[in-house]
Amino acid sequence: MATATLHISRPFIPSTTKSRPSTRLRISCFAPPYCSIKCGREYTSVVIVPTGVGASIGGFAGDALPVARALSSVVDCLITHPNVLNAAMLHWPMPNVLYVEGYALDRFAEGLWALQPVHQNKVGLVLDCGIEEELRIRHLQVADATRASLGLPVMEYIVTDTPLEVEKWVDPKTGQSTGRIKHPGALLRAVQTLVNQSQVNAVAVVGRFPDDHVDDVDDYRQGVGIDFLAGVEAVISHLVVKEFQIPCAHAPAMLPLPLTQDLCPKSAAEEIGYTFLPCVLAGLSKAPQYLVKDSQSLEKGCLLASDVDSVVLPIDACAGDGALAFARSKRNKPLIISVEENETVLDLTPDKLGIETVKVMNYWEAIGVIAAHKAGIDPYSLRRNRIGNIRQTFVIPANGFEVSNATQMT
Repeated sequence: MATATLHISRPFIPSTTKSRPSTRLRISCFAPPYCSIKCGREYTSVVIVPTGVGASIGGFAGDALPVARALSSVVDCLITHPNVLNAAMLHWPMPNVLYVEGYALDRFAEGLWALQPVHQNKVGLVLDCGIEEELRIRHLQVADATRASLGLPVMEYIVTDTPLEVEKWVDPKTGQSTGRIKHPGALLRAVQTLVNQSQVNAVAVVGRFPDDHVDDVDDYRQGVGIDFLAGVEAVISHLVVKEFQIPCAHAPAMLPLPLTQDLCPKSAAEEIGYTFLPCVLAGLSKAPQYLVKDSQSLEKGCLLASDVDSVVLPIDACAGDGALAFARSKRNKPLIISVEENETVLDLTPDKLGIETVKVMNYWEAIGVIAAHKAGIDPYSLRRNRIGNIRQTFVIPANGFEVSNATQMT
């Protein structure tokens, strides 16, 4: 426990002094140098809420951001992805949170990539040439505003040479949103130009999305159903990250929907401005860089999958590449926590997949489990009658013969 010493002394008074001066206390504080020394390593947690699956929490306009805010106050480092942190015009800076694109998060979980924290990135902006002039100006004003008012390093922008032609639909087998862009080459050429000529190491993409009919998005605006945009947004960012191995996130460009007073708060963040770009630029400005895991990444102090202590995800969305990689890891397997209250359109539960998880009712409980785990406490010891008698294990015979407990000396 840190301690400090307080020294109080009176000034020296000569014996020849006729009048007694006023007493003035001298106070000095001393703090032992070991006060700031940390014992043990940092605790790292991952929060996953898959994109476009209608998650009750995290399936709308940044409505899982409060989960990230709360959890970041408990752990030392939190790793999560844009679907959790993006809230259109809204963003909340958290210095111990790493903004990692979904494809990169999967490769990180599989042990193929490492995450290198940065002080800042040089962010480039790609605008779909299918965006109308007025809407394009709105997005450029966002870029300038973040540069002037937030000091973000948004370097240059480029307009694609061909409209991307975004298409979106719902997968009839899974019920989740997905889609494609008809001209992926146009996007990759634009990114390549920014990387080569502008020396950027993170890219924000704004694609022109088809405008939805009000009836088509009514459920989403009411806080139910799925986000029809999210699935193809993930397809776009995955394409860039897979090709260039740099941070990327997407913001759709659309005309504003008609004003309504009957709007769910979970969807409101997308209706308070002209664009969804502010949170993307803020997130990318300090997103970690992605490095193929090798000796160099270890020397640079990067985060590896083996550094992760716990993973939190919806209970019926456990079959993503990242979730399965963490659950099946052999070295330093993290604690997997599945949240029952966060339901999705999927039905991929831990029981069906043979994954061992700690099941909790909600994110309140999940944060409590992580707090206990970080403290080195078995979370089940905090529950009534969940700790039984210690079990005995036995030596397994090798090749059918008993293993001797004595070693022959030669």
